[in-house]
Amino acid sequence: MTRRGIALFALMSVIWGIPYLFIRVAVAEISPATLVFARTAIAALILLPLAVVRTDLRPVVGRWRWVVTFAAVEIAIPWVFLASAEQHISSSLAGLLIAGVPLVGAAIAMATGGADRLGRTGLIGLLVGLAGVAAIVGGDLEASNVAALLQVGVVVVGYAVGPAILSRRLGGLSSLGVMGVSLALTALVYAPCAAVSWPAATPSREVLLSVAILAVVCTAAAFLAFAALIAEVGPVRATVITYVNPAVAAVLGVLVLGETLTLGMGLGFALVIVGSVLATRPTGAVRATPMEAPATAASPPVVVDGPAA
Repeated sequence: MTRRGIALFALMSVIWGIPYLFIRVAVAEISPATLVFARTAIAALILLPLAVVRTDLRPVVGRWRWVVTFAAVEIAIPWVFLASAEQHISSSLAGLLIAGVPLVGAAIAMATGGADRLGRTGLIGLLVGLAGVAAIVGGDLEASNVAALLQVGVVVVGYAVGPAILSRRLGGLSSLGVMGVSLALTALVYAPCAAVSWPAATPSREVLLSVAILAVVCTAAAFLAFAALIAEVGPVRATVITYVNPAVAAVLGVLVLGETLTLGMGLGFALVIVGSVLATRPTGAVRATPMEAPATAASPPVVVDGPAA
């Protein structure tokens, strides 16, 4: 993996290692639909104006069917299901189940002939990483109902399919335009549901702060970084961040909340790192056109070539 890939991998591991906490805080006072609407609307208001300035929307609209599909499987369906599930199961269990995303992604790549199909070493890395996640969460498998587990299962499939669509069907488009439109579409879909379930009283400061962090950091900034990561390492290997996310959550719990770091958690973190390194090793796959990386204000758009899906 290149230095850029490592940096993006580390950034995404942190950014998407913190949402579980903020989702749990938010759904204590607002409905899952309201949370999804607020999160996507705020993020869309940040990204869409930037896409308009860069004139990135016309090519995106030209592939509107795949943009709608991506928005549905990566955002609209998984986010409301995850928020709903976290009303009934622990965040540790949610993280453990979602850690199955790379395995589902690898299965999809093998079934559809994707160019980034994993070899024996990569598959071993995925299994090692999954064992590490299991050690970190300490076997916290308690859940209040089966429906919540099924909801997280839908999230896992959506998170595995989304990056494949992004790489195979939306390659060459501006990530800024794709993400901005996808978030705006999701916000429009959930606006009526949010209006019906809008809280009667103003949510607490903690909830409002959680929504703001989820929208700005974990959505607007995160999607741009994730698109760049997919372009750099491919969709299957990009999803390996779901192994590191629970590890990041555990470390933050120790550093910020004073929680105890057990031997199992330490061993699990080491297994996650080893598994991630093995799973993300390049295999000489055929390269194809990825998403366009967002350009800086002082430079033209740049297409970053990376392993294909």
